[in-house]
Amino acid sequence: MRPVPGASPGLYLRLVLMAACWGGQFVAGRVAAPLLPPFTAGALRLATAIVILLALVRVLEGGLPRPDARGLALLAALGFTGVFAWNACFFPALERVPAGRGALIMALNPIGTALGMWLIFRERLSRGRWAGIALALVGAAIVIARGDLPSLFSGALGTGELLLFGSVLGWVSYTLIGRGVLGRVSPLAMTTWAALLGGGMLALAALFERPWAAVADLPARGWLAITYIGIFGTVLAFLFFSEGVRRIGPSRTAIFINFVPVFGVAFSALFLGEPILASMVIGGLMVIGGVLLTTRPSPAAAPRRVRAQRAGAGMRPGE
Repeated sequence: MRPVPGASPGLYLRLVLMAACWGGQFVAGRVAAPLLPPFTAGALRLATAIVILLALVRVLEGGLPRPDARGLALLAALGFTGVFAWNACFFPALERVPAGRGALIMALNPIGTALGMWLIFRERLSRGRWAGIALALVGAAIVIARGDLPSLFSGALGTGELLLFGSVLGWVSYTLIGRGVLGRVSPLAMTTWAALLGGGMLALAALFERPWAAVADLPARGWLAITYIGIFGTVLAFLFFSEGVRRIGPSRTAIFINFVPVFGVAFSALFLGEPILASMVIGGLMVIGGVLLTTRPSPAAAPRRVRAQRAGAGMRPGE
């Protein structure tokens, strides 16, 4: 990776820490999932994040902008897909699937985004990108089936894996909808609005879970897990990601997301004692390789990228 204007060793370190924060979410989610109902766990996580996000948007941008009716509808869609649906699937999934395997399956987010761009926005996919999609999907199948691919047709694909695919779908939808929102508000304001609206949906759903006893009896490790996801997995990782997009562009920043499953598997083995299977290593490398192929800029985009780099600070975050 060549140095570019605005890059520094400190920035690259923060982007690695961003991946570590997101990788640690799977360990924290695995800890919290058996202790709390899913909507309650999501609502508590968002409550922690919202307090910090509101303070940040106040200090950094002077307050939260008021969207028009169409903008509010788009922000509500973001809250539903990337916050409500994502959390509703994430926590019950990690109650059924080991954290390391979950991190590898969730690494398919860029693959889903590329397919969504092709289906909805008719973005062209080169043969290399199609090869990357196929490689990543085969790698995910190896991880899910623990190396025994025929078992996919005899029960290896369970409820937990399907819920993780639901989280992937939620995040892909959030990413695609976000394209139409970033022209209206900043990334920080968009995230804050999505957290507020999606967190409100989670809080309403949590009322039907009658979580009072579970929250009152939540042990210290549960509170630590929820606090970690809210602060490190939501706010801190977002700030590092946004800084990367602003200073070196979205394509280069996205490369660091490939470290997320690596940290997820490593932390799961270190803190939860989960075994690292050969199928996880092989399948995980295939997933990461497929993602790299799929997210690699096409040759036609190179001249535009060079012009954007020469433009320097004229590029807005998210472009």
